[in-house]
Amino acid sequence: MFSSSARPVIAIGAIHLDTIAHAGETIRRETSTPAIFSSRPGGVATNVARALCRLGVKTSLVGVLGDDSAAQMLAGQLGGEGLRLAHATRPGMSTGQYLALHDPDGSLAAACVDDRILSEAPAELFDPILAELITRTSSKALWFIDANLPEPVLKSVTGRLAAGVNGPLVIANAVSEAKAPRLKSVLGRLDCLFLNRGEAAALTGLSRDASQDDLARALAGTDLRSFVLTGGRGDVLVREDNELTRFSPPQGDIVDVTGAGDALAAATLAALARGYSLTKALPFGLSAAALTLRTTGALAADLSWDALKVI
Repeated sequence: MFSSSARPVIAIGAIHLDTIAHAGETIRRETSTPAIFSSRPGGVATNVARALCRLGVKTSLVGVLGDDSAAQMLAGQLGGEGLRLAHATRPGMSTGQYLALHDPDGSLAAACVDDRILSEAPAELFDPILAELITRTSSKALWFIDANLPEPVLKSVTGRLAAGVNGPLVIANAVSEAKAPRLKSVLGRLDCLFLNRGEAAALTGLSRDASQDDLARALAGTDLRSFVLTGGRGDVLVREDNELTRFSPPQGDIVDVTGAGDALAAATLAALARGYSLTKALPFGLSAAALTLRTTGALAADLSWDALKVI
């Protein structure tokens, strides 16, 4: 059930079909490894949007699909979960796909992605969809974008949002070390950025071995208004109103790391939508990430707003 008091969220980014392999023994190169396979919707924006629905927030998902069987399956499942899907279609192209290989301890051994349908998309891909959404969406809506969007699309999307009267709250996710630099030209249009240490290093030009504090100082020197900097099992740093707050994530057994960062972002967004400040919202995100780490896949079956225990 959706909360009537929560602001709606529009998520823009990747819609993938994820195939996850959980190996029964350490994955070896140049030979096969016994594993259990599962398939489900994926992509950062999709993971965040699905989680937001579970957390009682009305959510629209903007992305691109092909005209193949994967697109039909994804559209049917996502719509059935309560998401408002507003997607572009690129005929003749394959819907995005992601393949992840996990060792028995849940760690990611390797991953591959085919996202050409989005990474090679024209800058104006979402213009008609955004024009309609901006017209009929409440000015109080939160907008979430992921760096799976190529730089020309990021510029177009954030430019359209910034051009509105009393521009909306725009929150982004850096996605990966390879894609984080796409955000450099639009940092001043973002109200908050979620990223990890490797992505922060790629975005700031610092060494990947730089300390988390050094990375935070470098990010504070950019045009970013606020950010959430994660460090794996280490602390999470939140910068809001020129102040840096440190959080220690809950410790526990890890079954699968897939989607933990997306769950953190989604639950933090769900709290922001309910009126919490970023610093007060982050503990909800940590709780959601802990739930996700204890399950298989990017979306914990027991994820709900009531299940999030703020520590």
